[in-house]
Amino acid sequence: MDIDLSLLHSGTVPEVDITNTYTLTKEYYENTGVLELKDIKVEGKIYRGAAEDDIDDFQDYVNCKISGTMIIEDSISLDPVEYPFSTEYDDILEENCKKNENTLDIFQFLWENIVLEIPLQFTKVKDLSKFHGDGWKLIREDELTASNNPFSDLLKDFK
Repeated sequence: MDIDLSLLHSGTVPEVDITNTYTLTKEYYENTGVLELKDIKVEGKIYRGAAEDDIDDFQDYVNCKISGTMIIEDSISLDPVEYPFSTEYDDILEENCKKNENTLDIFQFLWENIVLEIPLQFTKVKDLSKFHGDGWKLIREDELTASNNPFSDLLKDFK
């Protein structure tokens, strides 16, 4: 969905409100760790202001808060879990606007900011006792001691 910025660029309006709920299609996140991306709430505006380096030149700025919920795989159990995210964005829009068209592709803009919120690892598992196998089990980091470290004998050889 493109947002029309022509009224902003002509000086007719001081800002363009982009507050809305958006839905990104699966093609945006199909090759990521995101299984599903629920509706994304955007609260903010796009406004025009003087450029920092040239007072006679104007640039478009965006100030918004992006929030929503993504479904990702749990890092331990591999079960789908909800991961709420929220980010604030305040920056110049020049690289996101289509040149000479006075429009902004809101979906590309949203995805660029949401992808930064995808965690590398996330788990809601509290009980690690059910994750075990033939000769192995998961333990918490605070349970790790020299007595249950399988490499402790090798470490003695190096000392």
